[in-house]
Formats: sequence, structure tokens, C-alpha cells
Amino acid sequence: MKIESGQIEEAAKELYIRALKLLPPDIKQGFAALAGHESDATAKSVLGTMITNIKVAEDTDNLLCQDTGIPIYNVWIGRGVEVDGVELKDAIRRGCERATREYPLRSSVVHPVTRANEHTSCGRGVPVINIDFTRERDTLAIEMIPKGSGSENNSFLRMAIPAEGVDAIKTFVVDCVLEAGGKTCPPTIVGVGVGGTADLCLHLAKVAATRPLGSACDDPEGAKLEAQLTQAVNKLGVGPQGLGGDSTSFAVYVETAATHITMNPVAVNMQCHSARRARATFRPAGLEYGF
Repeated sequence: MKIESGQIEEAAKELYIRALKLLPPDIKQGFAALAGHESDATAKSVLGTMITNIKVAEDTDNLLCQDTGIPIYNVWIGRGVEVDGVELKDAIRRGCERATREYPLRSSVVHPVTRANEHTSCGRGVPVINIDFTRERDTLAIEMIPKGSGSENNSFLRMAIPAEGVDAIKTFVVDCVLEAGGKTCPPTIVGVGVGGTADLCLHLAKVAATRPLGSACDDPEGAKLEAQLTQAVNKLGVGPQGLGGDSTSFAVYVETAATHITMNPVAVNMQCHSARRARATFRPAGLEYGF
């Protein structure tokens, strides 16, 4: 199956706009679940306001949040798919630029030293494009995640030592959530990376933070940590928007990787309550959009 660069460019443009305007169904269900179990009156009211904000934004075809974020595109290439890798990345960048200029969207991307803004949501190394492969035949999937600064600023890494054990992981995650407080616009999805190297650990935390609600780590030990940490985090009392309550986080998700015998890295990356993402899937039958 061959996919033309123009199709990828158009999909990359459409995905950015969709991700900023349509909240995935699992996140809406997560809000309903939190509101149903919240015991604090103020927190329940705040959750109600958030739910209303989501509905108003979608009913009026508006953005869910003014922060258009750092654009991240995750790509999975299936068996039998013919694609020029260099052109694929160029097409995604062109689509990102077009979304920003044609919609138009606020560009939040600047040079790290000069702070110059190209007003394209692009720059050196941005959009972030992660490419992986899938066993599924004749399929190319592109996921777009606009990562806002409120959540991304609350990213943490600790190179723990093995002698500290699992308790070091749990303590670090709880401390990070407390330090972030209301700055991440909770309720959040707390992503935790465990193992690997420093850079892989942080990447795993990002992957975990952007997983759909209701998913589970495919490592049994990671899944066990998810359940324990979700319970612990929601006992901290941070609550929605940091104003107190039971609903600090939709979930804590964990991704793991093997590591060195003398290392035990742990990383935390958070996603705000507006956990935006959109997906395009190319198959021989055509192009499908979803979440």
C-alpha cells in the first residue's frame, strides 16, 4: 500500500485542529466517573464547570483550551506500507504549519534562546515526530497530541538506586503530584516511566501520560503499580484545579523498560484534564479519523 505525501500533509493538518477541538470519549467518561464519586462540594462544582466548558467548546466549534501546546505526532507504519520516511516527516510539518496559519491557531512554539516565534507551531526539532512500526498489514496510523505547557512543565526525573526499591518509585510519584499541585490543571493523567536510561525513562512517562483511560500496562508489575499509585494520588486532596477534593487524577499510568543492575530511573510526566489527542488511520479501504 502506497500513501502519497499530500494525503499525510492533509491528515496532519486536520489532526491538529481535531485534537484541539474534540475531547476523546474516554476522557468525557472519566469526568463523569470522577463527578459521580467526588465527596467534596466545591470539587464537585469545579468538575461540573469543566464538563460544561467542554460541551460549550464543542457545541460552538471552539478550542477546548487556548494553549495549542507543543505539537507531537506519533506514527506507526504497518507491514506492506510504502512510504518515504523523509517525505513523511516533511509532510507532517507542512500540515502542522498549515493548521496554524489557515485555521488560524495561536503558535506557542518559540526558539529556546531568542524566543522568536515563527507563528507556524514549528521550529527546530518541532513538531516532535515519533516513528514506530506495527505488525498490522497495510496500515499507517498517525496520532496527534498537543502537549500544553502547564502539564509539560511538571516533568520530573530521578535516578534512584536499586537499594531503595519500589518504595522510591511510589514516594517520588506522590511527591511530584504534590509539587505540581494545581499547576497541571487537574484532574490529570499522571504518566510514570520506570527503567531504561534517563531519556528512555522520560519518553516512557510521556507515553504513559497520553494513553487512553481504561487501558492498562502490559507489564504485570507496571499494572500493579498503576492501581496502587492511582489510589494513593487521589488521597492527597489536591483535587480539581488544586482546590481540594478526591479527584486529583483520572489515573496514574506506568510504562516500564529493562534497566542496568546499578540503576533504577523513574520519571513523571503529566497530562492536564484536557487530555487532547486525535488519530488518523490509512487503510486500503480509505482514511478514518478517531481517537
